[in-house]
This record gives sequence, C-alpha cells and structure tokens, in this order.
Amino acid sequence: MKDFIMLMAEIVNEIHDILNEMFGLHMTDKELHFWVIGIVGMVTFFIVYFLFKLIEKMKWSITIYAFIYTFTGMTVLVFAIELQQAITNRGNMEFADAIAGLKGFLVLFVIYALIALILYTIKKFIGKR
Repeated sequence: MKDFIMLMAEIVNEIHDILNEMFGLHMTDKELHFWVIGIVGMVTFFIVYFLFKLIEKMKWSITIYAFIYTFTGMTVLVFAIELQQAITNRGNMEFADAIAGLKGFLVLFVIYALIALILYTIKKFIGKR
C-alpha cells in the first residue's frame, strides 16, 4: 500500500511539472489544486449527472443509488483505515487489505441482492395466482 501511495504521489508530481511546463505558468500548489481539482470535479459531476439520469429511469434506482453511495463510503473508509495503520504503526498498510474489505462488502451485497430477488420473484409469482 505504501508503494502504491508513493507511486501515486510521484505521478501527481510529474503531472504538476508537466502542467507548469506546458502552460508556462508557475503555479503554487494551491493554485494548481484549485484548477486541477476544480476541472476534474466538474468533469466527474457531468459524467455522474448523466449516469444518474439514466439510473433514475430504472426500476430499482433507489437501490442502485444506495449501493453507489455505500460503496463510495466504504472505499473512503477502507483507505482511511489503511492510512491510519500507517500513521500509527498499528497493523500493516497494504492495498490488498483495502481490496479484501471491499470484497467483503460486495460479497455480502450480492447475497442480499440474491435473497431480495428471490423474495421479489416469489411475491410476483404468488401475486399472479
């Protein structure tokens, strides 16, 4: 996990240097963060908005929204736990641990979805009689 974070930091530093050279601007970190995060955030917003408009038309849209929100929260949580382990030296900071935690959520969610689908199918079948 530490190697992954160091790689990501190196990539961000390279992008910082490339942007400064491309535009001939010498932005501070705050200025660079303002523009890059602002632009990435707006692009992400429009993509998410479009996708959520499509999801809105689906039968179980609230379930899909709840899953997306929960998965996003779980992703933040598992990486926060891994960072906390690195800072406090209580446990090993490993990317595989974060993935294992997210797999746990996904497996339990699939079990829930299958049970819900079975119950829904039974309810529909009984309702037709």
